[in-house]
Amino acid sequence: MKFVRYMLLMLVSLPWIAQATAIDKTDPYLMMEKVSQVTFDRLKSEQAQIQRNPELLRNVVRQELLPYINTRYAAYKVLGPQLKKTTKVQRNDFVDAFTDYLVASYAQVLTQYTDQDIKIESPKSVPANRTIVSVRVDILETQRPPIRLDFKLRKNKKTNEWQGYDMVAEGVSMIATKQSEWSGQLRTEGVDAVTTNLRTLAAKPIRREDKNND
Repeated sequence: MKFVRYMLLMLVSLPWIAQATAIDKTDPYLMMEKVSQVTFDRLKSEQAQIQRNPELLRNVVRQELLPYINTRYAAYKVLGPQLKKTTKVQRNDFVDAFTDYLVASYAQVLTQYTDQDIKIESPKSVPANRTIVSVRVDILETQRPPIRLDFKLRKNKKTNEWQGYDMVAEGVSMIATKQSEWSGQLRTEGVDAVTTNLRTLAAKPIRREDKNND
């Protein structure tokens, strides 16, 4: 669906992303603000190579996105109540497959990258005991009304650093969507079957798509 692709594009096009050694992750608002330009600069500077070989986008996602996404926490949220029924090996396998799936999904969506303008919510004071923050981002385009996105971040209590784990677009949570999509198979076939499916999906080639097609 075009809407889902657009949601994912916004996630990977927006400022979760930067060189891990060059960003302070202790303030969720400033983190998003400071890394946005790095993201756009890299995508712009590598467009010629990416157009020739879209598979390069996997590298971009792994190098620039994953350090700012808590993939294990997101994967466990997707598993929901089925998490308690898994072994440690199964959980680790699912997280690995889920991570590869996210990389492939974000890389595929980035084949449709354009230079969107964004407006990030102004920084706010975050209470020391707060562990979940939602940061609003408005997507500004000349051809359509602004789209509101809310990015959910979770603080690591040991390091006081924040990582993203979910995105809500027009009231639709990515985590909730994946929970709904895979819950039936998780119940009837188990986590191993879903893990296998995720690996199959992740292995699909990254290809440029016609933006006019839904």
